[in-house]
Amino acid sequence: MAKAGKTIQEINARIKAGRAVVVTAEEMIGIVEQEGAAAAARQVDVVTTGTFSPMCSSGAFLNLGHGKPKIRANRVWINNVPAYGGVAAVDVYLGATELCEDDPQNKIYPGAFNYGGGHVLHDLLAGKKVHVYMESYGTSCYPARVAEKEMALEDFRNAILCNPRNCYQNYNCAINMSEKTIYTYMGVLRPGGGNVSYCSAGQLSPLLNDPYYQTIGLGTKIFLGGGIGYVTWYGTQHDPTVERGANGVVQGGAGTLFVMGDLKQMRPEWLVGVSILGYGCSLAVGIGVPIPIINEQMARFTAVKDDDILAPVVDYSYDYPMATGRVIRRVSYGELKSGTVEIDGRQVPTTPLSSYSKAKEIAETLKQWILAGDFTLTEAQMKLPGSELLA
Repeated sequence: MAKAGKTIQEINARIKAGRAVVVTAEEMIGIVEQEGAAAAARQVDVVTTGTFSPMCSSGAFLNLGHGKPKIRANRVWINNVPAYGGVAAVDVYLGATELCEDDPQNKIYPGAFNYGGGHVLHDLLAGKKVHVYMESYGTSCYPARVAEKEMALEDFRNAILCNPRNCYQNYNCAINMSEKTIYTYMGVLRPGGGNVSYCSAGQLSPLLNDPYYQTIGLGTKIFLGGGIGYVTWYGTQHDPTVERGANGVVQGGAGTLFVMGDLKQMRPEWLVGVSILGYGCSLAVGIGVPIPIINEQMARFTAVKDDDILAPVVDYSYDYPMATGRVIRRVSYGELKSGTVEIDGRQVPTTPLSSYSKAKEIAETLKQWILAGDFTLTEAQMKLPGSELLA
């Protein structure tokens, strides 16, 4: 049995020797309840987490490769979806939310948004070829003004998934208190508070199992899109100062992760193009983070339960767009996953945008990778802002 106060190096040695004890965050709840956090810390080496949901701040750097003659591709379309060419000659960034050039958007309301950047990435992973069209103003060193070709994923010299804001640590629950249906990035919200939409795996979500970012930071190796990726910085809009409960868990959207990985390693079932009615396009991303149980405190953190995680219910018809900061009430993920929550004395149905079954599959897959010795842990080279808040 591993001793308390383990180091990541010691845990990796146990993984390589085939002696590591690895459990999912869901399994850790029962272990801590039955044996206590101190005993769990001695017994368990790694807890695996997972989440699968739309994550709009996603995309990929793609190197298109040169033809003859060469081109400085300052305007690029991939399957008629614009990619940003202001990087270098044939380096582009394709954003997950970028729309197909001829999409009617919300001119026909609510718009269907059938195809965008996230769909292009999914098509590439699914083995489909995409049409690349490039335009340039022409230079002495890059004389071509137009180029086009069909490309499969393997034809790109580089394809790097680069997501500036993923894996939100908790988030709003959306409701619509107006008298008409509204269409949001949280899905369709029926009038008169007809439904509550939420988007988190709750007790399986990575940053909810490391609420003060004690093990997750710059350089953390993760499951990303079915392959291996890394946390490369804290994500945009990262805000560790959000109100926390007595258990240290944030009670609204707080920490985020900037993640990257080789797109060519990834799989289409874990990076899926998403169409959000009346709103736009996105990319559903699968992420799993291993959490080393280096002490009793981390054992306690990774035993967090849905009933102990609270999220704010916010009116997306007025309070969210007008940034009033008003919260109707806070509800637990236990309530949300039950199918209804109480709002103003009545039971309102809940609708998840995040797949808990997929989150479980990610956590279990990562667990099996570690048990097989195919995945070892990395030590964060820099902690995320907010790690200093832990007393």
